[in-house]
Amino acid sequence: MEAKVSERWPKGEFVYEPKWDGFRSLSWSQPELRLDSRNERPLLRYFPELETPLKQLPEGTVVDGEIVVVVDGVTDFDTLQQRIHPAESRVGMLSEKTPAELVAFDLLAVRGEDLRQLPFSERRGRLVDLHDELDFPWHLTPQTADEETAKRWFHELEPAGCDGIIAKNPDLEYQHGKRAMVKIKHRRTVDVVVGGFREHKDGGKIGSLLLGLYNDDGEFHFIGHCSGFPDVDRVEIYERFRELQADGSFDEQARAPGGPSRWSAGKDNSWTPVKPGVVIEVSYDQLEGDRFRHASRFHRWRPDKDAESCTMDQLERPEGAGFREVVA
Repeated sequence: MEAKVSERWPKGEFVYEPKWDGFRSLSWSQPELRLDSRNERPLLRYFPELETPLKQLPEGTVVDGEIVVVVDGVTDFDTLQQRIHPAESRVGMLSEKTPAELVAFDLLAVRGEDLRQLPFSERRGRLVDLHDELDFPWHLTPQTADEETAKRWFHELEPAGCDGIIAKNPDLEYQHGKRAMVKIKHRRTVDVVVGGFREHKDGGKIGSLLLGLYNDDGEFHFIGHCSGFPDVDRVEIYERFRELQADGSFDEQARAPGGPSRWSAGKDNSWTPVKPGVVIEVSYDQLEGDRFRHASRFHRWRPDKDAESCTMDQLERPEGAGFREVVA
């Protein structure tokens, strides 16, 4: 069961839970230990340290939850991504250096009993009972039926790695593959400088813009990209930035867009640098280090802004409780 994204709080009777920044997963107990991704790909080979926690589950049990890696009290998605690696030796090394943990938020089956037809409130009650039998690295995500508490969590739990709030209908049965929940996400705006572009796969029009900000030393750092432009504007935007092509843009000592990776699946990630100068306003939902966690959203051109004024200190970095303080 998935969630549709919203920037507004839904109307009606809901319960609310933090959305942790990790890999969505289904944990299967014996007789066949499994750890599956949302699209049913096996993950256990990348997280061998989670085999023992899976054995804590009673036989015939399936838990819906999140795989997270906690670094300095915060769920760290960059570190988590490093685990998806073809080399078994590297996976083994990282499993010891940065071991993963499991956050449970739904229960699909327990001891051979299929619970998917039960209302979520009953599944949650059974999950709470099950969690009492489990040890670290299992965690039970917090829940509240009070909207004001959830709105406070929305801001206060972000430093722990909460990237939004999930609103669930307590009377709803488990609806596999449907967006039957609501995810409320942060949106913030920032002025950024265009440092490059990627051509659309169809050719002759813009695919995405590569964005940067200046640090205190005047270095131009790559911070993310935006796409999703209307088709009627793509050719004009492409021609505009073709005229601004340059030999380079992002500082060589700073983080810059890379080539193919284990996540690109053969996708062409080539890009064209442009002379930094064009400023645009975008909105973003979350940071991962010094970059946007997801693609940003274009809002408007900012011809009134100087590129050099677009610095990293615009970025909001919330402070507060750590992950384990929240789930304890």
